[in-house]
Amino acid sequence: MNILRSLSLLLFLTAITLSTVAQQTKPVKGVTAHRGFSAAHPENTLTAFQAGIDAGADWIELDIHKTLDGKIVVSHDVSTARAADKNLVIAQSSYRKLQKLDVATAFRKSKGLSLKACPAEKMPLLEEAIQLILKNNAVKLSIQPKADCVAEAISIVKKMGAGYRVGFNDASLQYMSQVKTLAPDIPVFWDRGPDTDISQDIITAKEKGFETLVINYKGLTPEKVRLVKTAGLEVGTWTVNDRETLIKMIQLGLDRIYTDDPALLILLYKTTVK
Repeated sequence: MNILRSLSLLLFLTAITLSTVAQQTKPVKGVTAHRGFSAAHPENTLTAFQAGIDAGADWIELDIHKTLDGKIVVSHDVSTARAADKNLVIAQSSYRKLQKLDVATAFRKSKGLSLKACPAEKMPLLEEAIQLILKNNAVKLSIQPKADCVAEAISIVKKMGAGYRVGFNDASLQYMSQVKTLAPDIPVFWDRGPDTDISQDIITAKEKGFETLVINYKGLTPEKVRLVKTAGLEVGTWTVNDRETLIKMIQLGLDRIYTDDPALLILLYKTTVK
């Protein structure tokens, strides 16, 4: 009898402990690593994407362009001037030529790092980023077309059987509408500015079949969040990096937050009382 009582007490205490841990560890929701873990690694590189995955991000976000010879590469800007060691316009350059650049150059210099501490990085292909995502079951990929290459990107996604692991985000109504025309099942996260007309955006998003409005944090309010969610859409924000603002965004109950520092956001999700 004493053994049964002891066992019952042990089970009771274990249940209390597990409940307390669950309450203290907030669920991480929609953590989106903006251009990968770009606070700590060169943006839009496989290293930054892997670091975002290792940090526990739900989504890795990247930008794409099309090269002169039709390759879909990962880069935010139309040229390599800001990030690399040589300035080339992507649309006017072959993939082979772009592969000779070190796209970690600017990051290395900005952080005062040596080549050993921050090795050279090549501009990835979209296929390489998708392959990385497919190796990690807990993460998805958000693709932002910065040029007219939606059709090519979706063709690659379908060819690799990755439709269930990707979404598309951008402010361009044209590009996001094209996603829904070519691949209705792929979610669209429509980026909106801080001063956007939220009522009209909701109407447009519903008409186009978009799933989410991602509003710049400077214009995001509890009322806008309420309106979007009442309309049956999800709501997110971009791009937040400082602790104070991240906490404010978490407290709004958003469905996704874009950040250069996914590790910080995850930590705050787990420690911030909502």
